Amino acid sequence: MSKLNVNGREHTVDTDPGTPILWALRDTLGMTGTKFGCGVAQCGACTVHLDGQAIRSCVTPMAAAEGKKITTIEAVTDGHDRVGAAVLSAWVKHDVAQCGYCQSGQVMSATAFLKSLPRGKQPSAAEIDSAMAGNICRCGTYARIRAAVADAARALA
Repeated sequence: MSKLNVNGREHTVDTDPGTPILWALRDTLGMTGTKFGCGVAQCGACTVHLDGQAIRSCVTPMAAAEGKKITTIEAVTDGHDRVGAAVLSAWVKHDVAQCGYCQSGQVMSATAFLKSLPRGKQPSAAEIDSAMAGNICRCGTYARIRAAVADAARALA
């Protein structure tokens, strides 16, 4: 039995502590917003926040999350997270999503990046590209992703 704090709620999960967080979220807790992509932390589709840091949940064991807070796409986009709301609004404005599969991971990485910046800081295109480098978009919407992240940063200033 493992205890996980997911989106501010405590959950007891009867799964091996070595099980990746992704599978506890999807299979045990039914939170399917976090996607499985590659399974080796290379694509970013499974990105969640662990104590505010973007991590790849497909390779991070549940044991690493005990006593920490996991935040998923469900919480970031529910309207209560100021930065998440700005990112989601910019995503829609810039029509970022095509197939949409990678988008939850993209939004999670963008949100963690913007939260890490000093208030009012406007990131450069190179800083955005660096922050988003671990997220792959098969549809190639990288220019729209960059524009959306920059727009969200302006909205938050």
